[in-house]
Amino acid sequence: MIATLRFLLGKAHAQVGLAVLAGAISGLSGAALIALISAATSASAQGLLGWFCVLVVVTVVSKGASEILLTRLGQRAIAELRVQLSRRIVQAPLRRNEEIGAHRVLAALNDDAAVLTQSFVYLPMVCVHGATVLGCLAYLGYCAPWALLVTLLAMALGGAIFSLHERRAASSFRSAREVSDTLFAHFRALTGGIKELKLSRARGEGFLERMLGSSVRAYERDFVAGMTVYSWATGWGSLLFYVVMGVTVFALPSWAGMRVQDVASASLTLLYLMAPFALLMEILPSLGRASVAVAKWRELGLSLEAEPALTGAALPASWRSIDLIGVTHSYQRERESGVFQLGPIDLTLRPGELVFLVGGNGSGKTTLSLLLLGLYVPEAGQILVDGTPIDDANRAFYRELFSVVFGEYHVFEALLGLEDAELRERAEHYLRRLKLDHRIRVQGAQLKVDGLSMGQRKRLALLAAALDDRSFYVFDEWASDQDPESRRFFYTELLPELRARGKAVLVITHDDQYFGLADRLLRMDYGQLSEVDNGHLAIAQVDA
Repeated sequence: MIATLRFLLGKAHAQVGLAVLAGAISGLSGAALIALISAATSASAQGLLGWFCVLVVVTVVSKGASEILLTRLGQRAIAELRVQLSRRIVQAPLRRNEEIGAHRVLAALNDDAAVLTQSFVYLPMVCVHGATVLGCLAYLGYCAPWALLVTLLAMALGGAIFSLHERRAASSFRSAREVSDTLFAHFRALTGGIKELKLSRARGEGFLERMLGSSVRAYERDFVAGMTVYSWATGWGSLLFYVVMGVTVFALPSWAGMRVQDVASASLTLLYLMAPFALLMEILPSLGRASVAVAKWRELGLSLEAEPALTGAALPASWRSIDLIGVTHSYQRERESGVFQLGPIDLTLRPGELVFLVGGNGSGKTTLSLLLLGLYVPEAGQILVDGTPIDDANRAFYRELFSVVFGEYHVFEALLGLEDAELRERAEHYLRRLKLDHRIRVQGAQLKVDGLSMGQRKRLALLAAALDDRSFYVFDEWASDQDPESRRFFYTELLPELRARGKAVLVITHDDQYFGLADRLLRMDYGQLSEVDNGHLAIAQVDA
């Protein structure tokens, strides 16, 4: 718990000291008010009204200032945490991101961020009420030392009981947080597989009950268990508080010979102390969940290892050749026990060359393209650009050579990273050629999109790649879900145009009727690459 508070406060920068100081002033002023009221009830109140007004103003103003400062700093810290984690995700190797899984990342960005945000909201209350408790204890020690001793003993006992309960609660919250990862995986399956679920009532009910429903109930069970433990701990704290009040009022006057005036002052102080103490107890479950969230963020942040910083020089856009020499990559394929081995691959690609890559599903075509793009790092062999090896120092520069439309593509409805003054004109030119001008409008660098079909969204991805205007274009099954006219435009107009402009083009395709347009035809079989004689297309038929 202390480590979590340290983490939250540390993220709020140096200004947090001012906010904590304001909270401490508010708490101590509140305690001073109790002393003043106690003095006024036992003696003449003349001359104390001015001090009363001053303390009230100081208490209210400092409390408000502390809450405002810590809330602002807290929200800024949460924003920085989200951006930092997002940056680490972008910088981490693609393969590592795939191993971690999108559902875990989404859970961290959504659930954990929400929990931490709530904890930051509570930080002002922790500071203000914590200072109030300390001030009240100090005054209690001044007016009734024996009452302070009983209070401290009760607090020590309560702390020990709470520590035992906290470990059990934290265990339940950790279990709930792990289930949250599974829940996000089910939510992604729900949105991604909605058509399949609607086609079969049995499949839909099975998913809702056995998968999603099971995870929802597990999360509910673990979360309720954690909150129940904290409720018992809070109950014990309240019980001990009332024990202290009873001992102070009914036992200490006879045991310790306390004066009635001191008993009254101690009772008033304890009553004033009860409200902030109860609020602090209510905050504890949120801080307990925050500790789990902090641990999860750190775990995810450590596992998403950032790529090494760039130390090499940028690569020229007018390169002459890209060579893959002895490149290999291995990975586990779904529903297969063994490891799939790609390569070794030896391949040379040049500008102004149109290359088709064909092969059966699962033969390794997409994996080869990811190696070529520098998104996967070869386990053996190397990639050369005009003889310059691609390594950690220049791999990010190397990726800048490529414009890509992936098989599993994502369309950003903004032209990110494009600063061309003629951007609007170029974008509208391609929109007309792709027959999207009636659905998409360009406003600055923003695309105003009206509902698009799957094929139209893929054409929009092609637009973004065309506007990038890089030296090497890669298309992974772009034409697979296009209508015949769009498919003809892609193969007979766009690809020859890119080749004529001196672009290197690699097309992963199954469209054998267009194989004759390629300068070179490469075939991938079970991770092995071979070149097919373009004059004998009969042997280049691929398995659908």
